Amino acid sequence: MWDFSISSALGLMRRTAPFLLFRIVVYFGVTAAFVIVTGTGAGIGWGVGAFGDQKFQASSVFYGGLFGFAACAGVLFFLRDYLLYIVKAGHIAVMVEIMQGGEVPGGQGQIDYARKVVTERFGQASALFALDQVIKGVVGAVTGLLEGILMILPIPGLDRLAAVLRAYLRLAVGLVDEVILAHAIRTRAGNPWTSAREALVLYAQNARPMLINAAWLTLIVYVLSFVVFLVMLAPAAAIVYILPGSWSAGGFVFALIFAWAVKAALIEPFAIACLLQVFFKVTEGQTPNPEWEAKLTAASQKFKSMGERAMAWAGSRFGGRAMP
Repeated sequence: MWDFSISSALGLMRRTAPFLLFRIVVYFGVTAAFVIVTGTGAGIGWGVGAFGDQKFQASSVFYGGLFGFAACAGVLFFLRDYLLYIVKAGHIAVMVEIMQGGEVPGGQGQIDYARKVVTERFGQASALFALDQVIKGVVGAVTGLLEGILMILPIPGLDRLAAVLRAYLRLAVGLVDEVILAHAIRTRAGNPWTSAREALVLYAQNARPMLINAAWLTLIVYVLSFVVFLVMLAPAAAIVYILPGSWSAGGFVFALIFAWAVKAALIEPFAIACLLQVFFKVTEGQTPNPEWEAKLTAASQKFKSMGERAMAWAGSRFGGRAMP
């Protein structure tokens, strides 16, 4: 059914407990910020609305809360580099080291160790974010190649099936970019762009088992997230109840945010731990297939540009001189 061990993934999460705690602090801190800033916006709106009638006050509360929520979302958007660099890539670094039989520090030392590894492999946060965005685009191209194969098969009604499958495949590859980053950490690559190209070709030539397992994990992740959402509806509604004025949609929105926090802090690292097992297993001893490299070069301009970025990275590391 799938090629990963749930018990091994849970064991990996246990051994990276300091990083899980760090993720909990970060993502639930974000959730608390959403609640506080939205509540503050609604409170300001309530105060402004006191100068008008009841209808004006209700709309002031709503728009005040909406403005607070949007402001917090904007800050989170600008912090996405940090979340990828320190939280996601850092956790992958300690997972990979443990899966390779290495030892990592405990407590705060585990986070410092991860930061050092990520800095050595990827440089600054902006560089890692740029690499991650390119990887996402190439993974989408791999998915598109598989969709193209489906579309040419002479099966009645396949177009409707392909549309459903296309939507699900795009959802299922949401974690693959982090697995590609793990390849650079595992191989201790000095050039992350070259490593990512290799990993993408390995992913493409093993796309079938990778997508099957990613599909199962996507189902597990979203089922668990939906359960968390239902559980969080009651406390979220209680928070909305104490907000000034009428903000009936807030309970649903806050429950979604709480569910997102649990998903990002606990459920996603479990899925990554499972997917890393699959990728390392199916690619063991393999080398990138030139045929697949040619296909990706033809299908994705972003993949083609990765070669140029790899040369630029090498040049920057050698002070503008060519590598010896």
